[in-house]
Amino acid sequence: MNKSLSAVFLFIIFLGIYYCGSFSKIPFADCVGFVLSAEKGIWETTATATSHFLYINTVIFIKNLAGINAIEASRFLVVSSGAATVSVIYLTVKSISKTEWASITAAFVFGFSFTFWRNAEIVEVYTYNSFWVSLFFFSVIKSFTENKRIYILLSSVFLGISLWVHIQNILLIPALLIFLFYFRNEKKYAAASLLIFVVLFSSLFILNISQGLPFKSPYSSDQGTWVEDSLKKDFIQYVKDFFQSFVYLIYNFNLFTYFGIAGIFLLYKTNRKMFSVFAAGAVCVYGFSTFYAVSDNYVFFLPFNIIFALSIGYGLSSIKYAHLRKFSWVCLLIPVGYFLLYKVIFLTEKGKEFHSFKEYKGGLSYYILPWMNNNVGILEFTIDKKQAPEPIEWMTVSAVEYIKLLKSKGYTEDQIRKL
Repeated sequence: MNKSLSAVFLFIIFLGIYYCGSFSKIPFADCVGFVLSAEKGIWETTATATSHFLYINTVIFIKNLAGINAIEASRFLVVSSGAATVSVIYLTVKSISKTEWASITAAFVFGFSFTFWRNAEIVEVYTYNSFWVSLFFFSVIKSFTENKRIYILLSSVFLGISLWVHIQNILLIPALLIFLFYFRNEKKYAAASLLIFVVLFSSLFILNISQGLPFKSPYSSDQGTWVEDSLKKDFIQYVKDFFQSFVYLIYNFNLFTYFGIAGIFLLYKTNRKMFSVFAAGAVCVYGFSTFYAVSDNYVFFLPFNIIFALSIGYGLSSIKYAHLRKFSWVCLLIPVGYFLLYKVIFLTEKGKEFHSFKEYKGGLSYYILPWMNNNVGILEFTIDKKQAPEPIEWMTVSAVEYIKLLKSKGYTEDQIRKL
């Protein structure tokens, strides 16, 4: 099958999957804050660690262009960028492996991976960010596999743009620098690529300083001291974090984790330069995400998960796994695995206790199942003045403000409960 046609089919398939599983009501966590910012319709003029300049402004642009509310504009951007990322994963693996079945399998495995799938179903920045990051990796691999030097320039363009979505992507700068070092003989392209990235990166600081913010504002926040707290853990906690990161990895990639590891060794043997570029990015992102002192640190692994998904595809393309082609359909059973695990855990006492404790936002299903249709909404929770067994004021503050905004536009409480 023509690779462009396969990419289009994958986009359509996952667009449907993500839309069908998308949230019915605005979920908990940061979701309501993003929707509130978009509903206000005030263009974001600063690029701090928590403002997500490009994401918010893209949602506002879609909202104004299509004449829809912030919820649907956000849903469209999150779902479509999620589906597009899956297609880019396929195209990237195909470029390096030249193997159709391995490329399609890797795309399905990534598209069904818990962290990415979950973020394609809620109002968050991470699928949009993953789209730009995946384009960066696509350009890097294309630079190695094809004699088209335009991809050297595009690598810096896409990584530079991604910084305007999420500043975490500075962790990929070492990968970019190693990549450009290997193409140093292409002086004109390498120099231009570096200049492009420097301009895009420095523009973050120029914009913020022009708005009266301090120099460090693009990578810092006044909402928390998460980075500082990450350096204050005791040794036992670091060990726990490290093992927890493996749990995340296995839950995302299940039995395909083996082929991801196989792909790492295969790339090391066949293309040491490309291996060095991706290893630099993987180590920086994985290390930071593992020890980052936030409760939802699993989402910060997504750039690493993209790298690992590419590695799965490359590992499957190895000649010694050619006989597995007839079993590649197994990746389609990944959703069934989530459901069965949910049922098994629910039968345990610990599972029932956890479900009861977290029932205010959906219980066990919120943490085990990636799809979010028929979910519990933060707005109805706030309107009904329900109480949670743990602090969630940082969520309800934005919910209260959003409710007031909706009431000012003529919405009744019954209508708001459904949002």
